[in-house]
Amino acid sequence: MGPLYAPLLSILVGLVSSHLPATGQVQLQPNEPEPQFLAALENMTASQGRDVQFTCIVDQLGPYRVAWIKSDTKAILAIHTHLVAHNQRLSVTHNGHNTWRLHVNNVQPSDNGTYMCQINTEPMRSQMGSLSVVVPPDILSNDSSETSGVAREGGSVMLRCTAVGVPEPTVSWRREDTANIVFRHDGGREKQAVRSVAGPVLALSGVMRQDMGTYLCIATNGVPPAVSKRYQVQVHFEPLIKVSNQLVAAPAYSDVIIQCYVEASPKAMNTWWRESATMAAGGAHEMDKLVQGDKYIMQEIQLSDYAVLMNLTIRGLAKRDFGGYVCSSVNVLGKSEGNIRLQELHLPVSPSTTTSTTPPRHSHDPGKHRNRNKSTNANNKTPAHSKDTLAKQGRKKQPQEQEGAASSTEQLGDSTATATAPHWDASTKSPPRRRDRWNDIPGSTDRQTPGAALLAVHDAMNALVLG
Repeated sequence: MGPLYAPLLSILVGLVSSHLPATGQVQLQPNEPEPQFLAALENMTASQGRDVQFTCIVDQLGPYRVAWIKSDTKAILAIHTHLVAHNQRLSVTHNGHNTWRLHVNNVQPSDNGTYMCQINTEPMRSQMGSLSVVVPPDILSNDSSETSGVAREGGSVMLRCTAVGVPEPTVSWRREDTANIVFRHDGGREKQAVRSVAGPVLALSGVMRQDMGTYLCIATNGVPPAVSKRYQVQVHFEPLIKVSNQLVAAPAYSDVIIQCYVEASPKAMNTWWRESATMAAGGAHEMDKLVQGDKYIMQEIQLSDYAVLMNLTIRGLAKRDFGGYVCSSVNVLGKSEGNIRLQELHLPVSPSTTTSTTPPRHSHDPGKHRNRNKSTNANNKTPAHSKDTLAKQGRKKQPQEQEGAASSTEQLGDSTATATAPHWDASTKSPPRRRDRWNDIPGSTDRQTPGAALLAVHDAMNALVLG
């Protein structure tokens, strides 16, 4: 194999001699074929922690022996089935025929290199295969100062991520909430928004509150699994309060909710106040701090890393509850307040419902009318002079009523004749009756119905005209 393996030859011969016949020499029979390899050793790639094996198949081995050598370190690992290296992760096996295997368990980066299967012929015969151990990426742990960035609004933040692995990993950044990463230049007048950024360092300048959140450092090298690490970016600013409804109206004895939208970082202390009846110096109302209880229910809804919605529920509104309310937010950088005025809502009073009385239907039986009149006269005795007065009024009205009735009858007769007059012969002196016309009126089958009454009037008018 050349001068590289010359020092190994003497060691190998000494080790092999213990496995040879007593003469210490390899004796070949005449015309006996020499050993030969039936298959080449494979080049192998394995992830750290996996198990691999090299297989060496030799035909016509005869009295010779097979040895395993790690070429790059010139270390003899095994001869035949005897393990020479002091490495518990290595082992050799033989199937009793022509196959030898070298097993490497739980491979590590130190196992990288070239492995040789060698036969002690003269000259020696060998074949080689390589082992490449790949390592999944890993992100080195740094102190907490490098896993978070804190700055005042308008300042700068720098995040650093160091990853190792075989092959060397590539590092990229993106936001955990999938929002864009924003780069601002020239005092914030220019900006660039990107989905991800490559490189171990992420530098942000002119940061705003919208840049707050979790950023991910992702390392990949083609060997699963990829890894990521979370970095926090915090932007500090004084509180800001926005009130969408500064005037709220609600009726007495009802429940009402008033709200304030708050932005603050670091986290602020939020409080509700209301105007007191007591006047302070300068003519302003003193403020009373509200406390959670049955009357006041306070709730804070987290909208983002820096935004909160303050809710105040006032139950059972009384006259004294109407007035001014203040929501207050305080952190180490400042204070902000929002004002809300609660006034009483006077609901309109619904108008009273007028009940109409429908007069009862009168029976067409004259006997019933006479009986009812007798009963009424018996119960309500009218003085004689009242009866005379009523009789005179009745006589005065009778001609007018008859004239009105006649006029109504004439109008009704004209309109009825116009609407229903059929073609008829005057010699018969009697027009045909169109009872089918009146029967079309709902309820006209009964002689006491309006349809029958109108038909009787029509017949009377025709009689007057013909007579």
